[in-house]
Order: sequence, then structure tokens, then C-alpha cells
Amino acid sequence: MSKHRKPAPRPAAAPSRAANAPKQAIYQPPTIVAADFFKRTLLQSGLIFALAFLLYANTLTHGFVLDDSIVINDNMFTQKGTEGIAGILTKDTFFGYFKVEGKAELVMGGRYRPLTLMLFALVFQFFGENSVVFHLLTVLLFAATCVVLYRTLLLLFVPRFGADYSLMLAWMAAVLFAVHPIHVEVVANIKGCDEIATLLGSLGALYFTLKFFDTRKVAWALAAGISFFLACLSKENAVTFLAVVPLALWFFRPLQAAQRQAGPPVWKYALPLLVAFVVFFVIRGNVLHWPKLVGGRVPMELMNNPFLKIEGNEWVPWAFSEKLATVFFTLLKYVQLLFVPHPLTHDYYPKQIEMLRFGSPGALLGLALYVFLAIYALSGLRRRDPVRFGILFYLLTISIVSNIVFPVGTLMGDRFVFMPSVGFCIAVAALLIHYFGKNMQVALGIFGMLALLYSFKTVTRNPAWASNEKLFFTDVKVSLNSAKIHNACGGVLFDRASKEQNEVERSEICTQAMMYLNKAIQLYPNYKDAYMSRGGCNYYLKNYDAAVEDYRRAWQLAEGDPKIKKALALVLRDGGKYHGEQRGDLRQAMTYLSESWQLNTEDGETARLLGVANGVQGKGADAVMWFEKSVALEPDNATYWFDLHLAYRAVGNAAKGEDALRKALALNPKIMEERGRK
Repeated sequence: MSKHRKPAPRPAAAPSRAANAPKQAIYQPPTIVAADFFKRTLLQSGLIFALAFLLYANTLTHGFVLDDSIVINDNMFTQKGTEGIAGILTKDTFFGYFKVEGKAELVMGGRYRPLTLMLFALVFQFFGENSVVFHLLTVLLFAATCVVLYRTLLLLFVPRFGADYSLMLAWMAAVLFAVHPIHVEVVANIKGCDEIATLLGSLGALYFTLKFFDTRKVAWALAAGISFFLACLSKENAVTFLAVVPLALWFFRPLQAAQRQAGPPVWKYALPLLVAFVVFFVIRGNVLHWPKLVGGRVPMELMNNPFLKIEGNEWVPWAFSEKLATVFFTLLKYVQLLFVPHPLTHDYYPKQIEMLRFGSPGALLGLALYVFLAIYALSGLRRRDPVRFGILFYLLTISIVSNIVFPVGTLMGDRFVFMPSVGFCIAVAALLIHYFGKNMQVALGIFGMLALLYSFKTVTRNPAWASNEKLFFTDVKVSLNSAKIHNACGGVLFDRASKEQNEVERSEICTQAMMYLNKAIQLYPNYKDAYMSRGGCNYYLKNYDAAVEDYRRAWQLAEGDPKIKKALALVLRDGGKYHGEQRGDLRQAMTYLSESWQLNTEDGETARLLGVANGVQGKGADAVMWFEKSVALEPDNATYWFDLHLAYRAVGNAAKGEDALRKALALNPKIMEERGRK
């Protein structure tokens, strides 16, 4: 790279501003010369697209994972294709999955994110439930976002810093964004399209606003508003760009007073975005119902609100200081993962991150770091340098997902730093050029090693997202104290056991599942799902008493869920049969069977077993009554008629006994051979 080439000129405004305010001198970037290779912006756009695509090419054969079921597999609107779009637009995001009203309140403020659901419905319309096509859509959207980031940064920086410096800064920031492993959760998981579409639309809004500022053409303002409206329809955190866009204009557009006076204040150029957001907010409020939305009911379930603790026998919210201390620790963790993205996990649910107080070193360090970042960025604001802009971009965009402004339903997640990472990439790229720009070969060498390491981590992290089973059993090694992932691992094993025909194999799988489920319940004693899975494992292991207790607890926590009620009735029935036939404990058998009947009076087998239990105790009349109920519920069951025949004979009613026998033989001529002659 030649060092004698004349550098590109920069705007004349910068020196005059620097002379007037030496303590707040306008930032002067190092003089660098970009190689011709980097000046071919169309080529670079294509290469960035290809890089982003290739890094995630190994996800194309993956299946549906985690919340994909909510937005695709089990979403009734998505499954209808184009016919479901009307429902997507007029209902909360959770309605298509739960199929009942009110589930939007599972998380505070509700959720209305119809754009990606509509995309999924269109894909389903033409390709069905083909995971390859859905993953292809996700990867293509991400690659396009990387290119839009590159082109937007070029448009943002060139008028301020000239071509060479801007070309290198935009390229390095976009490439760093493309390769960063913290984005795997978003790109490898189809549901992450909402994060990608939000950033894509927001960057588009910034790009079009810059064009509007530079050309004063209203068409660009309209494009900016539409792009931002689509971003808001994807996810609500697009709202932070209402601050990012004016900030970007203030940082990188005309500095001379005469140039500023030629048009309206920079914030007015963001008015199309504000109008778009107001329209979105009104639509969102109407769909989610304003009274509920404004009321902001706080969920009191730990998996939807991690800021809860047990006092006495009740779950109560954390103290404000406890919440703030823990939040600053998670914010510190985000910065650590941005610099050193290892180890990665998708699960930070309770109690992977414990409740902290400000006496904790992690909380204090997090607070100190963010205070420093804020002071550093704001105290030198008038320098208008890209490092401070990157920091402010990061702080603004992470604010809404930090749990300080608005609770997000979990302590943290890699997906929440997808948009803020743009600021990180800008700041890191600017720092590299600032300190090593006098020798770009050194700067590119350092950058290349960083990009190579990040790329390797990205490619090797992707396979963990191939399936739920692979993801859970990979990340449980990192999220050692997460109740949710231990429940997930136990649930996967329980599902596998329920399909296993070999009883020995099934018992081994259930025993393994119990280790994860016990840990989940230890971490979260009110975990309904864990009790259900553990109850199922105990059922398969014939630990009926333990199974009954687990299902009773689950039913209590679920406040009478009919599915759990039915499962409990089944366990009680088979437990009663076991105690009666295998252990000869008629008292316990009658207790379980009676309770089972109270829960499910439509089960013929429970009635039959109660008939058997009463008959063994010599209660003939009661036995007849229960056998009559069993045949009434299942009149086509030959066994039930045969048992009724025996009961009638036992009480001396031969005529009815013979009639019941004829019906049994009509249904199964071999019934007497199977049961033995009486």
C-alpha cells in the first residue's frame, strides 16, 4: 500500500471548529490511504454478503428449535399461510400459539410483532413446513442486513471524514458485525428473524434519512418512515432509533453555522420516523387493548419474571437496589461477551444469574464501567468522533432491553445485544484505525486475526442449534444453574422415553431424566412443567406414589389445568391397580381409585377396578354398581361385560349374569378362554 498517495480532502469545517474550541476539538481521524480493493464498494458489498451467508451455511439443514414452535410449527395463523395474515395483524403475537386471549400478558406490556409472522406465513404458503427454506430466509436476511450496515455507514461517514478513512471504518465495522459469534442465537434460530428485520428496517430508516438530509427530497423521507414502520412491526426495540438517527445526523453532518442554517434542525429530519412510530403505537395499543397495556400487570411467575424471590411462602418482587445491581452485572456480562464471546449459551433463566446487591464486585464493576462509558461519551460529545458515537449507539439501543427501562422477561440473552453490537463494532473499528491507522497493514493484520477467531467460533457454535436436544445438552454444560434448561433436558429425555418400547431402555432413560428434573425443581420449587415430566418418569418407573405427588403438585401450581387433571387421574388409577394387584394393599388401592374417579368420571377402567376392589372385599352390591358403570361407559368392551357377569353371579342374580355373559361372548367369542372358566 503506497504511503505517498495524496490523502482525500476532508471538509473545511473541521479545522475552524477545532481552532475555536481546543478543549472540544472536532475529531481529526488519522490520515490513511485505502487500497483500491476497498474502494470497490459494490464488490465489497457482495463479499460481505457472501461472508455472512457462508458463515451460517451450516445452519441450513437444521430443524426447528426453541420458540420456532410458537411462530411456525404450532402457530395456527402461520399454518394457514396467506389466509392467516388477517389474524396475525389483528391479534397479539402469542394468540396463534395459545389460541386464547390474555396470553399477551405473560410478559409485561404484551407483544405485537406481526411482520415476521407474516413472512413465515408466506413461506409456509409456498413451501410448507420446510425448515431449510425458513433457515435460508433467516440467513439471507442477516446477510442483507450486513450489507445495509456497510452501505449506511459509508453514507454516514464519507461527508464528514472523506473517502479513505470512511471506506475502511465502514468495511471493518460491517465485517466485524458479520462474523461476531454473539449473533449465532439470532441467525441460527428462525424466530430470530424479528431481531434481524428490526435492525434491517432501522438501518434502512437511517440510510433514507441521510439521503433526505443530503438531497432534501421528500421521497427519501417517505421511504424512511415506511422502513421504520416495518422495523417497529418486527420488534418494539426499533424505538431507540428515534434517538439514534438524530444523533447520527448531529455527529456526522455539516458543522459550519452557515450549513446548519441552510435547513431545519437535525432532529426535524427524524419526524417521519416519529410519525411512523406513533402510527405503530396506536395500532399496537388497539390490538393489545389499551387498558391492559397501560395497566402493565407484572407477571408473578419466575420463568416470565426473573426478578422474584421467596419471602415466607410467597413470591415477591426484588427490591429496586437488588434488581439494579443484578442488571448492571448482566450489562457487564454483555460487554465481556462482545469482546470475548465464550462460553455462549442461549439460557440465562433463573438461577443461572443469582440475585446480587451492590456489595457484589460484579455489580460494582458493571456500574463503574457504564458510568465511565456514559461520562466518556458525553464529556467529549462535541468532538463528534466515531468511538463516542459507537458508545452512545450501544448505550441507547441496549437501554430498552436492559431490564431498566422495561422488563424483557428474562435476565439477559445474546439476542438482546444484536442491535447494540453495531455500536460496539463501530467503536472497535474506529479504535483500531485510530491507534494503528498510520500503518494500515498492522491494523488489518490485527483485525484479520480477530475476524478469523470470531468466524471460527461462529461456525463451530452453529451446530449446537441443529435441534432442541443438541442445544439443550450442549448449553446445560454452561447454564449449570438454570432451572429452565435442566427442565428442558429432562423433558427431552421424558419424550424419548415415552416413545421407547423396550421397558429396560425406557427405565434407563427415565432415570437419566430424573437427574435433570430434580435439579430443575431444586432451583425452582414451583416449576410446574418439571413436576409433570418427573411425574411421568416416576410413572414409567412404577414409582406410583411419587408420581401421584408430582402430578398433584403440578395440578396445584397450574390451578386446575384439565390436561394435568386427566394425567393425575390416570396415575391414580394405575397406582391403585398396582397397590391392589401387586402389593395387596386394598386400602391404598381404594384411596387412589376413588380419587381417580372423582377427577375423571368418564373412565370405564377406573370403574371396573373399583368393581374388582369391592368384589374382593365381599361388597357384591357395590361391585355390581361399579361394573354397571364400566359397561355404560364402554359398552363394546367384552372384558367389562364378563366382569359384570361374574359380579351378578356372585350376588345370586343368575339371569342378569347370563345376559351379561351373552353380550361379552357376542363381542369376543374367546372371552371365556382368555379369562378362564368361572
